[in-house]
Amino acid sequence: MEKEYVKQAVQDFYGDDIAWCYGCGRLNEMGHHFRTGWFTSGEKTITYYQPKEEHTAIPGFVYGGLLASFIDCHSTGSASLALHKKNGHQLGDGTEPPRFVTGSLHVDFLKPTPQGTLLKALGEVEEIHPKKWKITTNVYAGEELCVQGEVIAVVMPKTFGAK
Repeated sequence: MEKEYVKQAVQDFYGDDIAWCYGCGRLNEMGHHFRTGWFTSGEKTITYYQPKEEHTAIPGFVYGGLLASFIDCHSTGSASLALHKKNGHQLGDGTEPPRFVTGSLHVDFLKPTPQGTLLKALGEVEEIHPKKWKITTNVYAGEELCVQGEVIAVVMPKTFGAK
């Protein structure tokens, strides 16, 4: 269902050797398959996700760990989109986007996130160093802002993909 909302996701263009993340890896059959793309303005990023029943904290509300994972993967994907664009590329141009890992993750739970509602993460990206980017992400359940997060994303070292 989320694939309908984000037509071109950065995760669709990661190499097979690094597309296994439990949160956003397209090759991880058991994962969430978060998909991050550009919001209509091209300045913000967006990811949608419909939590499943098993993502319950207490009946009626989404588990906070899922929300942290949602922010984490949305943010690293956002950094990838931003650096790819800065490098003069766009998704699908034949150039693999850079992959990021999490340097730090900070999450503020503003209000309980209701179960059964499509979640939307909106991110803003700021370069703070050639290899480090700060992403501020807001998570909405419907129109309600429920969670805010900040991630420092770091360009993935080449040794991470090596086996």
